[in-house]
Amino acid sequence: MASEQMTEYERKRLENIKRNSEMMSSLKIHSHISDLSSSTKRIREEKSYKQSSEKKKPKPEEPIVIRRSLRSQGLPPDSSGLPQDFNELHNKLSKSNSIELTSSPERHSWPLEDLSLEQTYMGEGSHLALLEKLARLTRKTESDVENTTIKSESVKLEEPIDPCLLKLEYDNVACIVPDGHINSPTKFERVKLEKPIDPRSLKLEYDNVARLMHGRIFSVRFFPTTEMTMVVAGNKYGHLAFWDVKPLSGEEEDVIHLYQPHSAPISGISVHPFALSKVYSSCYDGILRMIDIEREKFELLCTSTSGSSFFSLAQQPNVVNSLYFGDGSGGLTMFDQRMGDISETWALHEGRINSIDFNPANTNIMTTSSTDGFACVWDLRNMNVKVNGSNPQCRALSSVKHSRAVNSSYFSPSGSCLATTSLDDNIGVLCGANFEDSFMVPHDNRTNRWISSFRGVWGWDDTHIYIGHMKRRVDVVSVTKKKRVRTLESPHMTAIPCRYDAHPYNVGMLAGATSGGQVYIWTVSS
Repeated sequence: MASEQMTEYERKRLENIKRNSEMMSSLKIHSHISDLSSSTKRIREEKSYKQSSEKKKPKPEEPIVIRRSLRSQGLPPDSSGLPQDFNELHNKLSKSNSIELTSSPERHSWPLEDLSLEQTYMGEGSHLALLEKLARLTRKTESDVENTTIKSESVKLEEPIDPCLLKLEYDNVACIVPDGHINSPTKFERVKLEKPIDPRSLKLEYDNVARLMHGRIFSVRFFPTTEMTMVVAGNKYGHLAFWDVKPLSGEEEDVIHLYQPHSAPISGISVHPFALSKVYSSCYDGILRMIDIEREKFELLCTSTSGSSFFSLAQQPNVVNSLYFGDGSGGLTMFDQRMGDISETWALHEGRINSIDFNPANTNIMTTSSTDGFACVWDLRNMNVKVNGSNPQCRALSSVKHSRAVNSSYFSPSGSCLATTSLDDNIGVLCGANFEDSFMVPHDNRTNRWISSFRGVWGWDDTHIYIGHMKRRVDVVSVTKKKRVRTLESPHMTAIPCRYDAHPYNVGMLAGATSGGQVYIWTVSS
């Protein structure tokens, strides 16, 4: 009866099952499956495993520490700060551990203390070679003064001198160096030229090319003396290199004395003509240092109390112990080395001060350039500057406004003109009794991030300005013609010279520094 109730599909299904079962029995598939399962069971029984008699002890689990800030826990912030003896412990560790100096671009965190020349020396040979050269200048200066005898005799006058007849001539003005500093063999005075220097006479010789160090050079300076041709340069890694271009007979040539007194870019270098044995350097790390040849150290003079960087450095031509440096907030600071402390501070600009320069004819007149777009002229005898005043144009003796940041502002050799370099692709020139006359000379001043900004410098008279170009050349701008009149090119120049310095006493000697650590020196061809 059940079969009568099945549907056609169910009957076919049963027939298929029956037919498949008969086929599998004819092929003996079930017997093969049973044999296979029994053999597999025997293999499992015969297989044995080596078991250790002792169980491994489980490793102690370390507790998972979840770091949670005080803010997430709802607690007030910890304002206790570092312990009081933190600086002392840090200085002890810094003194006990030797500092390894390498030429890699990694910065070293120098302690805030004096550094020995031996500790910072990175060049070849002895670190005392530079000290011997600087001491030779000092000894020569002292011997010249000692060998000079002055006879003092009373003068008998027939009649009194009329005071109305006394006059002061320009050639009878000299600088008096304070604190017993002796003048160098080269006196500080303007270079008198019979006629302007022809830029076409400047040539670059193969022997006047050297790579002083690795990395971009930010500052380059000649030693202001005719006793030796020495160039000092500072790069972005805090290295300070001295190159004796023309050593004396018997001395080894092309010797570069390399030091690392800083841990950041060196923004300024100053060598005073009345104190050649002292080399000052300012840095982006907010530190001002000086070489002391007697103590054989890089002396720490000043540090930034506000954490701001030092972007510029300069000295008055007739004052040895005062240094002026500009910071990132537009402030100008005067450091008195006799006091060992800061004596004056002025807020001059709204942006950082990129350059500082003094008028050679009147050293009380100073010029500054800033990223706020202004280049200003100031009188140190009247620096009543309001901190919260209006723009610098209303507070300075004279100023020029650019549409972008001003990289440099320098006085001409006579002090009657002023040249500015700005990122707005212009070179500004100010002339006149009060620098009231100004004009712009177009020039491409745009550089990429790997090349230092261009800064136009004066030559040895008031006629030409020398500035870099992106096509590996030096552009010569004429002030009278108000345009570029000449380019200095050479097959020996393989990089772009960005920063320049004209030798104050050797007419026709121009140094240019690149972003690859090279220095080129142009000289007047014979």
